[in-house]
Amino acid sequence: MPFSNSSQLSAIIGFAEQQNPQSILDVGVGMGQYGFLLRTNLENINLFEINGATARQRKREQWKIKIDGIEGYPGYATPVHEYAYNNLMIGNALTLLPSLADDAYDLVLAIDILEHLDKNPGKYFLEQCLRVCKGSVLISTPKEFCEQEVAANPLENHRSHWTEEDLRSCGFVNFLPDSLNWIAIARK
Repeated sequence: MPFSNSSQLSAIIGFAEQQNPQSILDVGVGMGQYGFLLRTNLENINLFEINGATARQRKREQWKIKIDGIEGYPGYATPVHEYAYNNLMIGNALTLLPSLADDAYDLVLAIDILEHLDKNPGKYFLEQCLRVCKGSVLISTPKEFCEQEVAANPLENHRSHWTEEDLRSCGFVNFLPDSLNWIAIARK
């Protein structure tokens, strides 16, 4: 579905805060919850100009963090996307990622997207995420396979199950604690 399991939110946002990225690519943004949380937690006080008793939102051009996103299903677009993301690309991530420059982002997130791809396209997807990243790639995927088919949006169908061994073989050797999901990190 277009939103993330709440058990992993603080671990993922906490990791992003530790990395202090200046550029982020969020692949499979869904409803945009990570874009919003990243914008508010990483940009934080720079979002507003405070002068004594007066405060106003800064112009977007003054924000310091670049957050781009990729979403395959245009029906998920909300005002959150317009606020949180500098650039939202609508289309298939397997098509859009190869068009992005090498080492373009400090941090790439792919939260709950890997299980929606068959294994070989999933491996290619991870390779592309690593290629466009100059820092860390963080992915999450359920530890247990859960059958899911959504007639309205076939991109939501679950097509594969990934184990810790699968992720390690693709270069994801660091894991954040979570009881329900593999939260795996690869560094360049």
